[in-house]
Order: sequence, then structure tokens, then C-alpha cells
Amino acid sequence: MRGTCHCGRVAWTLNTPPKSATACNCTLCSRYGVLWAYGYIGHDIHTTGETTGYRRADGGSIDFHFCPTCGCLSHYVATSAGNDGRHWTAVNLRLTDPERMAALPIRHFDGLDSFDDLPSDGRTVKDMWF
Repeated sequence: MRGTCHCGRVAWTLNTPPKSATACNCTLCSRYGVLWAYGYIGHDIHTTGETTGYRRADGGSIDFHFCPTCGCLSHYVATSAGNDGRHWTAVNLRLTDPERMAALPIRHFDGLDSFDDLPSDGRTVKDMWF
């Protein structure tokens, strides 16, 4: 699976097809309008192209990556490696073909208050994309 920014200068590949797409309501994700799929940078997620990074003013635990030309948010990478030495990463599924993602169930994550998964409401990517 592959996603690209609008101008095509930044791309990601995800070697493991996602089973769901995550919609987060934190102060950043809700503004970006992203749908995330997860993996590890350099393992099942690979990126190409030069990006500009953003980390929350409070220090944050992830770096968001954008195309410096068209401004699309392509992915984020955890600032610290896990115990296995890998960095948790998410790719923005909105940068890929909508039809390939349409049937994926939406997983809702409360990144604003509780940091808990929220109950499923039965929606799919198609319900949130169009």
C-alpha cells in the first residue's frame, strides 16, 4: 500500500495492510483530519522525500511530518524507541486511494482526554471520507 502527498514529493509505503483506520480527537489530529494506520518506521513503514517536522510545544512524544511544498501531513514517528529499538509510526491513510480504504472500520481513539479506545460506532472509512 502506498500514499503520496498532493505534489508527489513525499510518499510512504505500508507493507502490512491495515485492519482498521484510527480517528483521533486530540488537539492536533482533529485539526489535521487524518485517519491513521500503524507500524514501525524502517520495518513495515518506509517513507521517501524530504519532510518538515512539527513537535508539540509541550515536548510531545511524536514528530509529525509534512511535505514542505504542498503541506500534506504524511506520517508521524515516535520520538523515543520502544524496548525493541523500533519507533512506532503512523501513516495518513488520506494520502492513498479512497476506494482501497473504503471498507476499513474506523477505530476511535480519545487522544484529548482519556487516551482510551472508544466504543465502535460501526462506521467505515467511506462514512468519514465522503
